[in-house]
Amino acid sequence: MKFPLLSGLFASAFLSLAVHAETAIVLNSVDENVSFIDTRTYKETGKAPACKEPHHLMATPDDSSVIVACAISNELVFFDPKTGKEQKRIKNISDPYQLGFSPDNKWFVANSLRLDRVDLYNAADFSLVARVSAEKTPSHMAFDKASQFVFITLQDSNEVLAIDLKTRQPLWKIPVGPTPAGIHMTPDDKYLLVGIMGANYVEVIDWRARKTIRKIITDKAAHNFLPRGDGRHVFVSNRSMKGSISLVDMQTLTEVEKYDVPGGPDDMEIRADGKELWATARFARKVQVVNLEQKKLSHSIPVGRSPHGVSFISHAPRQ
Repeated sequence: MKFPLLSGLFASAFLSLAVHAETAIVLNSVDENVSFIDTRTYKETGKAPACKEPHHLMATPDDSSVIVACAISNELVFFDPKTGKEQKRIKNISDPYQLGFSPDNKWFVANSLRLDRVDLYNAADFSLVARVSAEKTPSHMAFDKASQFVFITLQDSNEVLAIDLKTRQPLWKIPVGPTPAGIHMTPDDKYLLVGIMGANYVEVIDWRARKTIRKIITDKAAHNFLPRGDGRHVFVSNRSMKGSISLVDMQTLTEVEKYDVPGGPDDMEIRADGKELWATARFARKVQVVNLEQKKLSHSIPVGRSPHGVSFISHAPRQ
């Protein structure tokens, strides 16, 4: 059964869904809502309102909620990952674009892309602790294992910024390739991987030495990362219209596989059994599902405009 999106105005009441297997939550940024997909049937079962100008979603570290970041309405919206029901809204979170929790769960970090700022919150109660200037256009983030630093890609100045979480001050900047987007720490805590969206590679940074050591050629518009869950490999979405997703070995720092995923693959999620990779196709208004055993696209699921995030609770480990 499909529940249509309410026209004209959004109702505050949640549109209840029949849960068959598991609910995947997909953020449709332009439509300002979320789609719910039955992961057994690969069908959209309904939609619910989100907020004004939502850009990213992420699961909380304990998977009890999926958070939607609302840049213009300055709030966070929490959804139940099992049912899709809205849980709560937290106001006065200024211009949240990209979100992250530090590994020790002490810090909640929000990048304010249009305000050139990184905001540091207490993760326990989302109270603001500090605001750090981050010119220009802070995009994605990664942390070291010890939760001493957060690393931010600066999309319009072509740099990576390190912020010391103890002092809550900028520590250094280093130049990288054009339009850096996603950033990911390798499991050994040795290298930062940066998706260079304005080119076709992942830049490998020795962050302690503060220098680039390698460029891993993937495909046009290398954008974002998702760990496979085996402690060794990471997926890289190459966000062009032709589109592909690369699998990178984080020990050898090489691309080992590539899958054709048309429509601008962006954010990703992987099944707990490691057999399926789901990706939002920003330009195609779809969620693309890759069968990792067959190494090819198995399902294309229509959703809303500019889907920018997918999450479900039965996912592989984040490593």
